Amino acid sequence: MDQTSYIEISKSAYKHNIKYLRKIVGKDVRISSVVKGNAYGHGVEMIVPLAEKAKINHFSVFSASEALDVFKVASPKSDIMIMGYLSDEQLEWAIENEIEFYVFDIERLELALALAKRIGKPARIHLEAETGFHRTGIEYDLLPQVVGLLKDNIAHFKFEGLCTHYAGAESITNFYRVMKQIQEYRRFVRYFNRHELKPNYRHTAGSAATLTYSQSVMDMVRVGIAQYGFWPSQETYIYQFKRNQAKGSDLKRVITWKSRVMTIKEVDSGDFVGYGTSYMANKKVKIAIVPVGYANGFSRSLSNTGRVLIRGKRVPVVGTVTMNTMSVNVTDIPNVQPGDEVVLVGKQKRLSISVASFSEMSNQLNYQTLARLPGNIPRYIVH
Repeated sequence: MDQTSYIEISKSAYKHNIKYLRKIVGKDVRISSVVKGNAYGHGVEMIVPLAEKAKINHFSVFSASEALDVFKVASPKSDIMIMGYLSDEQLEWAIENEIEFYVFDIERLELALALAKRIGKPARIHLEAETGFHRTGIEYDLLPQVVGLLKDNIAHFKFEGLCTHYAGAESITNFYRVMKQIQEYRRFVRYFNRHELKPNYRHTAGSAATLTYSQSVMDMVRVGIAQYGFWPSQETYIYQFKRNQAKGSDLKRVITWKSRVMTIKEVDSGDFVGYGTSYMANKKVKIAIVPVGYANGFSRSLSNTGRVLIRGKRVPVVGTVTMNTMSVNVTDIPNVQPGDEVVLVGKQKRLSISVASFSEMSNQLNYQTLARLPGNIPRYIVH
């Protein structure tokens, strides 16, 4: 173990999740694996080959740099789609390497078509419709201009997709807003149909919409956090649980995060542990030092609230989480030794610590906690 912690990626759990998602969307719907944020902390170099073995050949990222990471490890038969940022130079690289990308304003569309003409390769575009999220997307009123540009440059693009993104599909409180977005998206589809411009893929659903709004599942879905075994929210889990009567409704966590006990300290009653005075021993206690801190992705806000697993027991973090270490109270566990396995996220014997509980203790979302896992933590594929 070169680093102070390591991550295990379960290929059987990943395979299970993809199988479960395919049952939901149907065999004819393409699944795009969203691998932005270093595959939600799981590691692009780990997840892309696993996904391809599960017969997924489309990957969604946010930026050109993330696309390049996927490009390096993906099969030539797989497609890569950039949903966000591209500089002018990167746009040229994307067209040259047949990378798909979102177009969400007129300026990008004009530049993409001009570059495609010069390079001699078609731009593989996904037009993003503004349906009510109000982040990125082409307004409906601009469609005459968009259609004019496309028809004047018919040989210089491939209309890969017409897409949008929903504002809060993970919560029932947003039901009305999401339904309005679905209606607005259909208006875009009708407009392009009238002008005989049909995309190869209509896609609107991320993980939350895929799991809760069947009408949002079209030709392709963009599945992020669900493929890694996490529910976008408790509401999406409850919806699927009731729908499936609990059978087969559990996604399986792909990630396990582990470390080792670095050393053991005994602290007398009345003494403080670590920086400041946030934790005082009320009796003689035994403290294990774990070489993982906030620089390694374990939030400082877990000071005196976090939990880890050692020898199959759940033990509390005591004192302040520092940049590179945490202290945990192992007084009630006999014979803890340096080198003992510490599970930060995952299972040990009959107990487990999920990213969800980890996130609730630190007031963070699953997404945020996972994406903050440093890329230099070694990652290994396990069964």
